[in-house]
Amino acid sequence: MRPLFLLLFSAVSALAQPFSFGVKAGLPLTDFLNAAESQQFKFSTATNRYIVGPTAELHLPFGLGVEFDILYRRFDYNGNGTLASVVTSSSATGNAWEFPLLAKYRLPMKILHPYVDAGVSWDTLSGLTQTITNTVLPNHTTTTTTSNPAELKTNTARGFVMGAGLDVKVLRIHLSPEIRYTRWGAQHFIDPNGLLHSNQNQGEFLLGITF
Repeated sequence: MRPLFLLLFSAVSALAQPFSFGVKAGLPLTDFLNAAESQQFKFSTATNRYIVGPTAELHLPFGLGVEFDILYRRFDYNGNGTLASVVTSSSATGNAWEFPLLAKYRLPMKILHPYVDAGVSWDTLSGLTQTITNTVLPNHTTTTTTSNPAELKTNTARGFVMGAGLDVKVLRIHLSPEIRYTRWGAQHFIDPNGLLHSNQNQGEFLLGITF
């Protein structure tokens, strides 16, 4: 019975060894949105300082690997202005989901393993809601809610990703700090007046914790 148990355990370990799973969390190094103002209207936005999500990697021979992440961030922006005795204010919130698929190469070192990765990523928006309040002076107010703001251009975007990091093994845990850059091929938001637009250049600091 014991030899059979050892054989089954060895088989499971062999199958599980090529894969690692865990979580990535980090900070954006660039703003998700760029906002500006004119004499009549003003947009403002604040970057939420967190990124988080699961990660998985297929380990291949010769230090190669394939990684797939699901990264989440929250965003919001506000607008307000006055035009022809109408005071307009708006508030929008939403979620951005990023799906990077990366090829990875680790340098053959004993404890610390520097690595580089590159690939493609998809980004999609969900839960986008904008509330718009118009006040016709002196005191007539109307409020509307939409999931399709005028400044929204597309819900999805695709981009090229490249990064570099360091894989550190502590007991059975791998810690992987990384700097990652993404160039998006399209902008989620473009305001017709040029006061709000998505940033196509994205920088992130990420820490991976995998088993």
